[in-house]
Amino acid sequence: MDRPRRRLVPALLAVVLVALTAGCRTPRPDGPGGHSGALRLNEIQVLASHNSYHVEPEPTLFQALLAFLGAQAEGFEYTHRPLAEQFDAGVRAVELDVFADDPAGGRYASPVLVPALGLAPVDPAFGQPGLKVFHVQEVDYRSTCTLFTDCLGQVRAWSDAHPGHLPITIQIEAKDGGIPDPGLGFVTPVPWTSDTFAALETEIRSVFPDDRVLAPADVRGRSDTLRDAVTAGRWPRLDAARGQVLFVLDDKGAKRDAYRAEVPDLADRSIFVDVPEADPDAAITVVNDPIGDAARIRALVDAGFVVRTRADADTVQARSGDTTQRDAALASGAQYVSTDYVWPDDRFGTGYVVDLPGDAAARCNPVSAPRWCERVDLRG
Repeated sequence: MDRPRRRLVPALLAVVLVALTAGCRTPRPDGPGGHSGALRLNEIQVLASHNSYHVEPEPTLFQALLAFLGAQAEGFEYTHRPLAEQFDAGVRAVELDVFADDPAGGRYASPVLVPALGLAPVDPAFGQPGLKVFHVQEVDYRSTCTLFTDCLGQVRAWSDAHPGHLPITIQIEAKDGGIPDPGLGFVTPVPWTSDTFAALETEIRSVFPDDRVLAPADVRGRSDTLRDAVTAGRWPRLDAARGQVLFVLDDKGAKRDAYRAEVPDLADRSIFVDVPEADPDAAITVVNDPIGDAARIRALVDAGFVVRTRADADTVQARSGDTTQRDAALASGAQYVSTDYVWPDDRFGTGYVVDLPGDAAARCNPVSAPRWCERVDLRG
């Protein structure tokens, strides 16, 4: 009878030792090729750039705008480096202002101030068919990628060269607003309709195949609605989303509704829409004031939603050096913190810049990340 007991004691000791040492194991390396485990897309925070394509007006045009608009024109005085350089610096969300064009192109190819002020010609791409990316017709139209497909092509080229990168978000603002015309004959933009949103979907799919796009249906999964999935914490695991891009439409009114009317089935959409948090399609929203809306951002993040906010606007903070809004944005829990100052503008002499702590492309979200997030490699 003794023999079975003697065999049992070592086995029990082994079980006890495993239990005692389980919490002391050194975690495996995380990130690409590692094991970032259950960390999800909404549990990190990344740097975003605002109007990521933007090139400021040349001095002659800028002085004319100052004379006409006063200090309001100062909001045009910033230039972003090409998208690839931004990604190299850690940016993982960009914003593109997209204008529909005439079928043959060319609607924005002849700003009236170019001959009037003797300015350099516009990018010849303005004369080609396709959606265009720039800030304001006639007065602020320089861009590092005039064609929407060229902007997407730059993202795709960088993505292809950096497999396993953290997902890149592309925020789209569909623009068609008019501007005051001092009797010069300024062009009127093409309005966004169901047809132009169909063209937007087509151009996205011409650059990114479905397996490279993290689409709303991918997040919804088996849940009844997209909102159900995100409020239940079912955003994709970070490693599963590496190498992908996702698109967000930054329009809350008629243009958003036109897109949803054109693509009524969530399963067919490439783009997330910004809707009230009770809407079945709710997932990602833009809340640009991290000071006045701090409580709202916190509540949205706590509920499982993804939020984009702004660290600065209209060059104001860069000129003054005031970091109050920047610090509030970083602390807010918003997953995307947008800025015009991935690099400081030496002209202003304040050194104002926005960056995440550490040397990775993301950091653990200060509101939504689990405690063990600090063990995860967020490079890429």
